[in-house]
Parts: sequence; structure tokens; C-alpha cells
Amino acid sequence: MVRAVALFSGSLASVVAAKLAMEAPNVDDVRLLHFRSPFFKYFSETKQLARSLWMPDLHSQSVKNHFRELTNIHDSYQLRDCCMGCRSLMLSKGLRYMRRVNADFIVTGEIVGTRGLGSEDMRWIGEQVGDASRIVRPLSARLLPKTQPQTEGWMGLRQLFALTADQPDALVKLAKKLNVNVEGYPAERRCRLTTSRFGVRLEDLLQEESFSMNSLELLEFQHYYKKSPDVKIVLGCDPEEKKQLQNFFLPTDIRLYIPVHNAPMALVRSNWDEKKPNEIKQIVELAGRIAATHSNAHRSHRIPAHYRFESDEETMRIQVAPFDSSQEMEEHCRRLD
Repeated sequence: MVRAVALFSGSLASVVAAKLAMEAPNVDDVRLLHFRSPFFKYFSETKQLARSLWMPDLHSQSVKNHFRELTNIHDSYQLRDCCMGCRSLMLSKGLRYMRRVNADFIVTGEIVGTRGLGSEDMRWIGEQVGDASRIVRPLSARLLPKTQPQTEGWMGLRQLFALTADQPDALVKLAKKLNVNVEGYPAERRCRLTTSRFGVRLEDLLQEESFSMNSLELLEFQHYYKKSPDVKIVLGCDPEEKKQLQNFFLPTDIRLYIPVHNAPMALVRSNWDEKKPNEIKQIVELAGRIAATHSNAHRSHRIPAHYRFESDEETMRIQVAPFDSSQEMEEHCRRLD
């Protein structure tokens, strides 16, 4: 009995690759393996997708404790490096799961050229994870050295193709041929690391000695400001963002808002114990000016900003003036985009 484990992210490529393994006449059983991490979204949708397609066994593993291996950020954020780290980690854990369930090989939806990773990169990743002979990438297999699933005849030529990243229509055509819904959801929706804004912010966050899931979630907000060394100012601008931001206030955070219609709410975070009273006042004023700048307040008017520590009941008020321009704001703090 030949058994395969298909890495299943919910992408069209992973769906098609798994489908090809299922249709291989010499493969008796295919198990889907999905990884969960703070960077991957839509797990429930991915699970539902698997069920709606074939009702196979979908196993999931958490990799939330593997921040640095997964992101592979060294000096600076590079999407290509992130993808290299991610693929290496997934394949390494996938092979471990393969051995645990007594499966024979791994199937992935990798396509030569995606995110700039060519055939040599795939060969290198295989060498890093070990047991590369057990990995088959059916969508690009004809462009890569043969592995055991091919030489053993577990997957035949009818299930192996020569797709590259510059042929997106070819994947869609193949999916339709296999009666697979081509909607899927692309990497830009599934993985936060594909967004440069998130990547740059994560690069900054990884420089901290330690950080929490709470801090990681804040990187998602559109308006995220940093003042060195440790001040973060995050805005919730529309009603939905404000509602989401409510979930992330810690007792030591400052909540600040401008009493103007449709004005944003700000979460201000810092190591307050290390700050003198005048430094705290300056930080609050900076957050107030940033919030006022993103409000409908007139640029030439000073307006009130209300604030309090989450652990306190007393709300205080200061007068702030919006910044005249984004350039002026950048002189006081940095918006991480």
C-alpha cells in the first residue's frame, strides 16, 4: 500500500498537487497536512475547502514557536528569504509527519520560479531537510531531478508536469481539467509575510529580545508608528479597526482618542517604567498629534486629546495640533510600511 502526505495550504497549487496524488493509480491513500502559524490566515476556510473537495483526513500542526526559522529574516526582510525559510520548515516537519504515519512520500504544490525560487533553490532546500528523494513536486516535476515516487512509479507521467511561475494560466487550465474549483485564495490572502508592510514591521519587531502574540497582531493595522527605541503607536481609524484594536490593549498601554466625529483611536505602548514623567508627556503628545492628523480636525487648530492608562480609571486631556504634513510627522517618528 502506497501512502502519500500532501502539504495543503489552501492555494490552488496545493489543491491541484494533492488532487494529482489522489488520482495517481499507484497511490492508495493521501493525507493532507496543514500548518498553522501567526503568519497564516484562514485556517477554518482551508479546513472547509479540504472537506468540500474530497472529505479527506486533514491533519494540522502549529508552528507558532518557530518564528525565526519560518520568517528567515536576518539583516532585512526579503520575501524570497521568507519563502526559503518557510518551505524548509514545512518540508522538514512534513517528512517527520510522513515517517510517523508510515507514509512513503511527500507531495507539495511548489512551482519552479514562484517567489523567485528556481530549481537550484528547490534542490538546496531538499539537501537541507534531508530525505529529498521522498519529495515530489508534481506541478514542476519534469523540470526537476527524478525522486523516488517517480522512479518507483508511484506517480506516473500523467500526474507530472513542467509548470513555471510565469505560466499562471497553465495552472488554472490544469485545475479545470481536474474539475478543481479555480477560485482558491492566493498567497497574498493566506500569508501575511507576502505583504511588504507586514514584513518590514516584523523585521523591526524581531529585533526585540522577546515579544508576544499581541504585539504580532498589531502589525496588521494600517497605521503603525514607531519611535525609537520602544514606542509604538497604533491607530484604529474606521469602526471595524477600532473594534479590532479594542482586543489588544494591555493594562500598561495608553488609550488615546480625539473627541471629533470619525477620529481615530490610538493604542500607545512603551516601557513606561523606564520613562520620566516629561518623557511620557512627550510620547502622549506625539500620539495625540498623530491621531489628530488622521482626523477631520483643521490643521491650524489645536484640539483636545483624551487619554488614560488602561489600568487607571482617570482620563486626562491635553491640547494637540495636527502635523502639517506626513514629512513633518516623519521627523518625529517613523511609519513602518
